Amino acid sequence: MNHLKEFTKGFLRENPILVLLIGMCPSLATSTSAINGLSMGIATTFVLTSSNVAVSLLTKFIPDKVRIPSFIIIIASFVTVVDLVMQAYVPDLYETLGIFIPLIVVNCIVLARAEAFASKNNVWLSFLDGSGMGLGFTMALGILGSIREILGNGSIFGINLIKGDGILVFILAPGAFIALGYLIAFINKIKKLQESK
Repeated sequence: MNHLKEFTKGFLRENPILVLLIGMCPSLATSTSAINGLSMGIATTFVLTSSNVAVSLLTKFIPDKVRIPSFIIIIASFVTVVDLVMQAYVPDLYETLGIFIPLIVVNCIVLARAEAFASKNNVWLSFLDGSGMGLGFTMALGILGSIREILGNGSIFGINLIKGDGILVFILAPGAFIALGYLIAFINKIKKLQESK
């Protein structure tokens, strides 16, 4: 039961985007469509889970003075794997996400989980934490991207739902803040309803 709680905390209780409000730059910039949001989330989940496991395995061998730089090197190694795989197999998606794939290295979600959790826990718990937080991040990006795509383009995953043009502001940066604000308000309302029961 404890393991399940560790895995699911990233979905709602400690969701990086909707509750902790960290990692906002790639969240707002890449969530212009559902596929972009999900792709960025999956890439980040792979890096987060892999780096958590590696940090947990290697933490005893890393001196305290070089702990953070070592974590960044570990994270950068997994980001390089994602970067090269995406370039080779999904070049169009790689072009769309652009600089935000290499910037996963400095995403505060990944480094924070390595420092605050993986360096202090065993491999299994670190795996659960990384995958749970990553999937929660992916879920939030997918929902945010879906909302923006539906309202901005009238489509979802490129399939047209509404004839004509959408509301342009949702494709632009201000639309990301508007959609995120309403999404956070909705999540807070759900949490308050759960607490009142």
